[in-house]
Amino acid sequence: MQDGPGGGTLHLADTVDRRPMQQDFSVEEGSPLPLGPSETADGFNIAVVSRHATRLSVLLFDASGAMLGSFPLDPRRHRTGDVWHLRLVGALRGCSYALRAEGPWAPEKGHRFDPHDLLLDPYATAILGPPLAGEARCLLLEHRFDWAGDRPPRHPWRETLIYETHVRGFTIGHGSGVLHGGRFLGVAEMIPYLQALGVTAVELMPVQEVADALPPGHAGASATPPLRNYWGYDPIALFAPRSLYGSGAPGAAVTEFKTAAVTEFKTMVRELHRAGIEVILDIVFNHTGEGGENGATFSFRGLDNAIYYILGPEGRYADYTGCGNTLNCNHPVVRAMLIDCLRYWVTEMHVDGFRFDLAAVLGRGEDGALMANAPLLHQIAEDPVLRGTKLIAEAWDAAGAFQLGRFPGDRWAEWNAHYRDDVRRFWRDDPGMGGAFATRLCGSEDLYGGRGRGSLGPLRSINFVACHDGPTLNDLVSYARPHNEANAEPGLPVESWGENNGTEGPTRDTAIEAVRGRQVRNLLTTLMVSRGTPMLLGGDEFRRTQQGNTNPWCQDNEVSWYDWEDAKRHADVLRFVRRLAALRRAHPVLSAERFYTEAEVVWFGPDGAPPDWHGPRNALGCIIRVGEGMPGALCLLFNASRSTSAQFPLPEPPAGPWRIAIDTAAAPPADAADPGAERPAPRDPVLIPRSTLVLVSR
Repeated sequence: MQDGPGGGTLHLADTVDRRPMQQDFSVEEGSPLPLGPSETADGFNIAVVSRHATRLSVLLFDASGAMLGSFPLDPRRHRTGDVWHLRLVGALRGCSYALRAEGPWAPEKGHRFDPHDLLLDPYATAILGPPLAGEARCLLLEHRFDWAGDRPPRHPWRETLIYETHVRGFTIGHGSGVLHGGRFLGVAEMIPYLQALGVTAVELMPVQEVADALPPGHAGASATPPLRNYWGYDPIALFAPRSLYGSGAPGAAVTEFKTAAVTEFKTMVRELHRAGIEVILDIVFNHTGEGGENGATFSFRGLDNAIYYILGPEGRYADYTGCGNTLNCNHPVVRAMLIDCLRYWVTEMHVDGFRFDLAAVLGRGEDGALMANAPLLHQIAEDPVLRGTKLIAEAWDAAGAFQLGRFPGDRWAEWNAHYRDDVRRFWRDDPGMGGAFATRLCGSEDLYGGRGRGSLGPLRSINFVACHDGPTLNDLVSYARPHNEANAEPGLPVESWGENNGTEGPTRDTAIEAVRGRQVRNLLTTLMVSRGTPMLLGGDEFRRTQQGNTNPWCQDNEVSWYDWEDAKRHADVLRFVRRLAALRRAHPVLSAERFYTEAEVVWFGPDGAPPDWHGPRNALGCIIRVGEGMPGALCLLFNASRSTSAQFPLPEPPAGPWRIAIDTAAAPPADAADPGAERPAPRDPVLIPRSTLVLVSR
């Protein structure tokens, strides 16, 4: 194995039975439940919902792809209500199937049945063949797996540190040092690295099966080399892990390769759980990869377009997602499928939680309007199988719905966009940001306080400065505008979100690099000392760059991949983040499940003056008392000014003398001390422009 941060070695047990497959089978009536493919004592049951189809057929293929038969389902025997079903009896290991649905072609009424389309079962748990419309098939999969007594870690929110990453990008790049680069097993090999970082949960960008190729009309499809769907936010099979992330055994048959994605996902989860790390899936329920009017047909459109999608006048697709279609999430049929999907990932795949992409869509009704009490949101939160999972909402959509702070009940945490924006603006030294910055640091009580907001209090706020959507932390302080030209998407607006601190992009100017380095540390320190649940974008701990690209959804290349040589070049930043995580663990007051009282936190400005919350000078300090019966305190000092130093006379320490835990202006390793090894603080410290001091009194 190559040298690199991936310190673990995994050996996947050979669980594939290679006995010759018998092709003798029979077809029986079957059962309407459970939906999808399910194992029986002597074969498989297949059950599919289609209310408006007049005929449905199941096509069966052997392991080589040869068709074994096409079975039109007699509605008198094989239909119960809106569910079409049959049972295949026989030795069917390695077989696959697809569906054909006949019915009206009447787009103006929402119906788009085409008997020539080869369709996927919406409940398929593994996809065989290239993920292309008309060519993919559903694998009949046996789910035996040795979980070895696996149990979820169940970390409380107050102990949670989330690491957002992409399965492929995490380990496919230079220097990862893993055997299974770009795969589920590669993530498992990175466990020692994640543990050393202090991570308690990995939030994986979508792992559901997607169409890799871009639509023919997209300019990136004809690029050289062609761009591809790297991020994976266009699912075509909600229950199936992406086969690209499975490795399989050398020389394995194609069916074994596709099975590997399921087996190796489970292996990854099991090993992460053994290490005490939870698995949160970024899951896409707001739209599918079938696109709009001219999109491809994989499954939903061909089985019952009028049920699965929100449609407007003349049957046109309502687009609240920016992706051409919107799932009809609160239709009873679709809602049941989405709940079944979440239950599957929890019970069969053992995941610990979900982050819901564009989750405001989950609150839209069949007419597209936002609902006061959306059934799906309540059902997800109250479902008895899902009660132990973490639920995180991206509380907006692409059509203007912004529901931050308004998701129902006490189960939902939310990506806090206000935290991201206010913290960035404070450190960019936008005038008058002191009050907003203090509110975010204290847990966003304006969003999550008061009656009816749930018991998690500030921990409902998923605090982040950077995420997959937008610039990395390094690029936030190195570029003043996006550089997305490689995405082949001309005409997109050029927003202002960062600053380059003197020059655009990489530089050898040591003065510019010094400011950028302090800003990276300032933002990371703010994240780790804020009340709420911190989320770190993978690679920010060593200044990963995307070369200024803020939306590399189609960049399956070095733009998106982690360059692990950066972890060596910026080892000082990596060490700094590890010390910050240790500081947060050592001071539970930073992650309490309630908001600060006035007696617990006292704010002040430079020179001992009262804070000027809305003034032009972004310089603040506060004392945070540890708690009753526990003498001690933290002192946090921030100076976001571009050019002016700030002196802060220190209050008398409540316990031992003030000592410096974090000093973003100091040269490594003095910038971050190990808990218990802090150095004495000066009596009236002076913070240079763009710097932070964290002091402890024990």
